Amino acid sequence: MKNPLDLPILNPHAAGVDVGSEKFFASVGGQEPKVFLTVTAQMRELCRYFQAQGVCTVALEATGVYWINLYGALEEAGMEVLVVNGAHCRNFPGRKTDMKDCQWLAVLHAHGLLTSGFVPPGDIRRLRDYLRLRDDLVSMAAQHVQHLQKALDRLNVKLHVVISDITGVSGLKIIKAILAGERTPEKLIELCDAQILKTKRAAVLESLRGLWRKEPLFGLELALESYESYQKQIARCDERIAEVIGQLRGGKPTPELGPKTELRHNAMIMDDLQRSLAQIYGKDLTQLPCLNQSTVTMLLAEIGQDMSRWKDWRHFGSWMAVAPSSAQSGKRRRREKRYLNRAGRILCRAVQCMAVGKHTWLASFYRRIRAKRGAKVAITAAAYKLAKLIYLVLTQGWEYVEAGIAKYQARVRQQQLKALQKLARELDFVLLPKALATN
Repeated sequence: MKNPLDLPILNPHAAGVDVGSEKFFASVGGQEPKVFLTVTAQMRELCRYFQAQGVCTVALEATGVYWINLYGALEEAGMEVLVVNGAHCRNFPGRKTDMKDCQWLAVLHAHGLLTSGFVPPGDIRRLRDYLRLRDDLVSMAAQHVQHLQKALDRLNVKLHVVISDITGVSGLKIIKAILAGERTPEKLIELCDAQILKTKRAAVLESLRGLWRKEPLFGLELALESYESYQKQIARCDERIAEVIGQLRGGKPTPELGPKTELRHNAMIMDDLQRSLAQIYGKDLTQLPCLNQSTVTMLLAEIGQDMSRWKDWRHFGSWMAVAPSSAQSGKRRRREKRYLNRAGRILCRAVQCMAVGKHTWLASFYRRIRAKRGAKVAITAAAYKLAKLIYLVLTQGWEYVEAGIAKYQARVRQQQLKALQKLARELDFVLLPKALATN
């Protein structure tokens, strides 16, 4: 008699691959594994082997970057590929080898027990590669800004203490003039912007009286060359990003645009970027609080255009790991530690930039939560609110209109008043305004 608890095999030709840096371990339906090298010829041989076995769906473990090339090859061969988290499909104790891992993956996949992680389409993956490379270049350029500051300190030129950014127009002009041989503070200060001279002239003048030694000057020269070299590479990345965005834009109609959002330091310099992003999404996301054009571009590379991957805004926030999470067993309930993915980190960085704002309700919400729970919780909570807005704008066509802090604070006051009235009723008290109570 058949055991009613036996799981049905949905696809006996489902395959599993344990991905390594040197070898692929492949199994079809949990059968004896075959081993292939990770070189291109062997990777194509693996695809032909799967096709000969009638395989149409393959599960891969997301191991570092090693799965990416195999994913592309299997996708080109017309197979459905699932990229799964190895922690979600652990083997039984005592079964941990690469050979057995791929068999276990194939068995779970054949029973339909594996869920794929989010892998965007090929054009979005291209944009993602360029943007992540650009992010790395920005980080490396920032290291050379520190080298510039260190060299200036060695020269006892305290310019970076007085002005906010030595890699701005005024700072770079002064550094280049110093390297060209200019030492007179009165001449160097004339290279500053008029706004700096208006408010900080005396402080800047004193900061430019340095100790001109050869060794720190040489270090300043090398740091500037390295910084400018990375800026040129970032500009080349921007060209490639603009090319991919142009392909994604296609001939889609342009929605109505609001005021142009100001671009910040290290922002992408592209013509008509806001219009292109609005055409790709069908909505102008830069109208949402704390989202500028660069942030929306990075978000596009992480979530793509198709929001049907997430069933609702709660699922979307949970995928980013900004939603509250808990685990329950019996009467015990505990918080689960979760880690932000790149999309979640993008939203959290945007919230941190917005936190000092004085004109948006989201900034007021952030400050209210920060006063109760601290900055870390407030950043995540505000990012969850922002994720909800993004999902609803893109899926339901919401037109976002900033209500302002006053309206938000009035709504919070009404909620607090209702809570007080409810508590007064429960305790059999009467709640009166202060003006009436004093009479």
